[in-house]
Amino acid sequence: MLRLLELLKPDMFMGSVAEVDLDDLERRGIQGLLLDIDNTLVAWRKCNVPVDIREWIEEAHRRGFKMCLTSNTRNNRRLERLAGELKMSFVRGVVKPRRGGFAKAMGIIGTVQSNTAVIGDQVFTDVLGGNRAGLFTILVKPLNKREFLGTKVSRLAERLLFGWIRRRGMTGTIPNLQASDREDET
Repeated sequence: MLRLLELLKPDMFMGSVAEVDLDDLERRGIQGLLLDIDNTLVAWRKCNVPVDIREWIEEAHRRGFKMCLTSNTRNNRRLERLAGELKMSFVRGVVKPRRGGFAKAMGIIGTVQSNTAVIGDQVFTDVLGGNRAGLFTILVKPLNKREFLGTKVSRLAERLLFGWIRRRGMTGTIPNLQASDREDET
């Protein structure tokens, strides 16, 4: 049970991608970033990247971070459009929490486990998959409450898991995963 809990625990929790400290990532030796799309970079099924997240991505580019979109989305045109707009690579057909999509993304951007981080909004896909792949995992709050039905079920499971952990006093800081309901920005 403890092994499973470790796999579900992010290395870092932030309110938004824009709050992730790039200086801190550099100090940790992180050179590659594998980024989820839905409710991490944009609201579910949307393409408008909020201004603060867009600025963060631009700064990451300036600093030389290698980035790749790794999403479970089946909308390949949207994935390609966002990748082009954000000037980063992408991997089609990622099935998180399987490790294969993360390995393929690292191969594309030329990084390895020890210098790659995953940033996403879901424990059972992004965090579990990233931890299984041996990557540094960063969990962010979802951008919006609108989500795929399957994701809503996962959110319930996340709340139950974190409640169970809290009741047993196993950790002092369990993230609040409530979505912020941010409006799309351009």
